[in-house]
Amino acid sequence: MNFNFLSPVSDEVLAHTELLSNQALGKKIEIHSQQNGLPELDNIELAIIGVAENRNDEDYMGEELNFAGIRHALYSLLEGSWHAKIADLGDLLPGDSIDDTYYALQTCLSVLIEKNITPIIIGGSQDLTYVNYRAYDELRPMINIVSVDAKFDLGDAALPIKNSSYIGKVIVEEPYNLFNYATLGYQTYFNSQEEIDLMDRLYFEPYRLGEIVSNISLAEPVLRDANIVSVDLRSIRASEFEGRQKYSPNGFNGRDICAITRYAGISNKVSSFGVYEYKTGNKGDINDMLIAQMIWYFIEGFNARVNDDDFQNDSAFQKYRVLIENDELIFYKSLKTNRWWIEIPFLPDVSNKLKKHTLLPCSYEDYVRATQDEIPERWFKAYRKNIV
Repeated sequence: MNFNFLSPVSDEVLAHTELLSNQALGKKIEIHSQQNGLPELDNIELAIIGVAENRNDEDYMGEELNFAGIRHALYSLLEGSWHAKIADLGDLLPGDSIDDTYYALQTCLSVLIEKNITPIIIGGSQDLTYVNYRAYDELRPMINIVSVDAKFDLGDAALPIKNSSYIGKVIVEEPYNLFNYATLGYQTYFNSQEEIDLMDRLYFEPYRLGEIVSNISLAEPVLRDANIVSVDLRSIRASEFEGRQKYSPNGFNGRDICAITRYAGISNKVSSFGVYEYKTGNKGDINDMLIAQMIWYFIEGFNARVNDDDFQNDSAFQKYRVLIENDELIFYKSLKTNRWWIEIPFLPDVSNKLKKHTLLPCSYEDYVRATQDEIPERWFKAYRKNIV
């Protein structure tokens, strides 16, 4: 595959990298440079790509993006006890048209995902998540998207795509590959009641900001079930940022968002991860370090992945059956990690989206509530999507 549409990391960033400690991340990863070209993808497990496309931002004012500040900060962080090989493939610059950028990005992501390389995308407006989704068209039959966002971004799907309406396009445009969409950290005053009602009718999973902040571990089972994780930087409160990146006084703090990105990394199912709505600021802005730490925690989580979902091996899990009225709920607990799943039954007489029994990540609290005759909401929504 030819990646000639990717531009190398700037010489200024590379010169800065030369001054770093030998333990710094910038000294440990393969970097696309003008001198050495693109790194070989053999044995690479994570690939960083900057996408400087923001023309479908509904507030676009002609500003250009530069990710040098993020790379300065990220490269300076010290590597953890990691095994995964990482490459920085450089930047995808805006094409002559937005469709040109979309095509190049979709092509690039499809190749990486097919090679089992997890892309880490730095954007650009969040409509690029739609392109990320379309990259799976020939690779996966059903896709789960988790967006860390103050808004649902449903918008009006009849209008041209914008960063405020890309999920509407995901829902209505063929091929229909979306199984579930979850939003972590939505803020009600940024979303119309019609959108909230639509999320409910489609059995999607919206989680309010206060709900997640009060118990950040609620995000883990949701992220464990995601294929694509898309983080809108506008979900982070303004006090965490400097300059143009400020958005809202309410949102996740730095600790919260890094915990969420680590959960995303730990998930065995997440095969692409993106951070969007970046606004280039002044050199040395704290924004760049926060984003760098978010990416660092995703990589940290990726390196801590554990294969704990082998439910063919009876000695690897415990099975629990809970009777609620006429339903039998079947839970599984990994003996390796203590993580929980609940079974979604296959219904042979229904034209459903699932072709076999499917295990849905859940929490221990879901099991406890089930023993108290309360059906877990995640199970109910997944079950309903299976039969509608």
